[in-house]
Amino acid sequence: MGSKVISRAKEFYNILRALQDEESNDSCTYEEDIQMLKMNGDRIPVLNMYCGNQPVLICQKVVPKINEPDDQPTTETSNCTDNDDDADADDHVDANALQAELGPQPLTIMKARQFLSWYTLSQNANVSSVDNNPALHPLWVRCDMSDPAGTTWFGAETVCMGNRVSGVKLYSVTCKGSTVDKGSLITLDKLKQEHKKRHHPTSMAIKGSARFNLFGSTVVENTIIESQSSVTVDFKWSHVESILETPPLSSIATLNIKVASMNMRSPMYEMYRELEFLQSLANGLRTGETEWVEPLESMSAVNLTTAFLEELQDTAKTLQEKAAKTADITKPKTETDIFNSFLERGDLDFVEQLWDRMRKSVTSYQDIGDCLKLVTEALRYGDIKPWIHRDSSSSLSKLILQSYHQQIDHVSLTGVTPVQMLLEMGLDKMRKDYINYLIGKELTTLNHLCYYLSTEVDLQEQVIRLRKLHHLLEIIEICTTFLCLPYDRLFLLTQSCLQHYKTHPYDEEHEFKLQIKPALISHFYQKEQPVLWGAEVSSGHGSREVRTSVQLSDRPLVDHVIFETDYPNETVNGDSETLAFFSTMVCCSLVSFA
Repeated sequence: MGSKVISRAKEFYNILRALQDEESNDSCTYEEDIQMLKMNGDRIPVLNMYCGNQPVLICQKVVPKINEPDDQPTTETSNCTDNDDDADADDHVDANALQAELGPQPLTIMKARQFLSWYTLSQNANVSSVDNNPALHPLWVRCDMSDPAGTTWFGAETVCMGNRVSGVKLYSVTCKGSTVDKGSLITLDKLKQEHKKRHHPTSMAIKGSARFNLFGSTVVENTIIESQSSVTVDFKWSHVESILETPPLSSIATLNIKVASMNMRSPMYEMYRELEFLQSLANGLRTGETEWVEPLESMSAVNLTTAFLEELQDTAKTLQEKAAKTADITKPKTETDIFNSFLERGDLDFVEQLWDRMRKSVTSYQDIGDCLKLVTEALRYGDIKPWIHRDSSSSLSKLILQSYHQQIDHVSLTGVTPVQMLLEMGLDKMRKDYINYLIGKELTTLNHLCYYLSTEVDLQEQVIRLRKLHHLLEIIEICTTFLCLPYDRLFLLTQSCLQHYKTHPYDEEHEFKLQIKPALISHFYQKEQPVLWGAEVSSGHGSREVRTSVQLSDRPLVDHVIFETDYPNETVNGDSETLAFFSTMVCCSLVSFA
């Protein structure tokens, strides 16, 4: 019997080891109905508390496939109508949706215990028939809560001394459904007693943690209105005195900032639309197809350009004087205008003003070609002598410089050339917009922006880098107008974002982190309820440290079971002032190998 168990443990180890070492594969199937996954622990809320972003191995039941019925009678001829086809398609979509809704599936408690037993045996070099196996990643198994404790996860993690595995930490995660009765929540004394029962420590430390939502989804009439942007703050502190206590001002506080660039209420929205038009031009060059947006101007692009050129010919004023006059026009400012004032420039040169007119009016490649033809002819015949910025790099700017000396290269405005010229104009203008804000607010220097301003890379890459700069400004806008963070925090955040995007792709799902003093945002959270609150009791040191923790959350931290609740689902954490909490407890046991 013992040899059979050890044989199964070795087989199980080989499966886990192969998955761990395989770089190109993150999953495999075991015993037909069990799925093994490899992922970072921070992708699962419960595991994030203990594993962070280190790799872990997950065991769960294979999600059952929804098979289409195959016992329907068939005939030699078919008289199916379109409606029948639509119905079949709907059934197929519904089946896929149902399969997706099922999500990850748990194993039985007995099966989960068996896997943990095999994991432990395979790591114990003292078992005679087991080789000195290298350490495995932590193993976590989804459980179905069928035991009295309501266990939702079992976990195991190796403890090493040097290169040798000296023991295993075993974890159990138990959960309770939401409740508004704070008296039914575990107390700190009971949490400490639970830790003492398992470990008999001579001394214990207790730490607190909490997360608050500062900006993001809101609840209106019991309906959650999701937001693509969010700002949360995580607190960590020592010397916890009571469950759900407010984090003290001595806490370590970290902002988690995730911003989407499509909020119509944002002061950045107009610049976002400008960037989207720029992106559509770049997409057109890459794919050959451009999605033209509804023009913002009622006048046609050609008529707008003609009027602009006539205006330049008829006035004796220079463009610089015109720009200065435009800049001097003042009007009452709203709160968002304070931010906008740093984005709007009063020194738009000829090319930038032309770009602004064309982006709001062109609806075809023909429009772009016709407008640029009007401009190049006006330059060639000396009808206009426009002013441009010295550092302008677009093809049209180079033609304007040549016109100062009555020598203009011939430009064939056919094919993709007009689109490329317009794209260059937009890139030039928007880069200066972003520089104007970032340098004007002293958040960075030109040296730190070299990567983002380079014209040595192709146009597609220039657009990508411009999007990254735009995303940075969206983040700064939130932190400036909503959180009112001081200059030193904005400067640090700017440098962090610039550094991140030099080596990472554009990603609106990425959370940028910024450490701040709690006093800066105390008015946001001190009268609010946390969305996550935790206490952790620990003892021991280094790899032999053991912890017992409880997490109270407004949503379940486990996604593979359905929880019973004493609070109706439709009103959980809705308009009620009393917040309902789900309870998640994690206990740890240390098994040492002799």
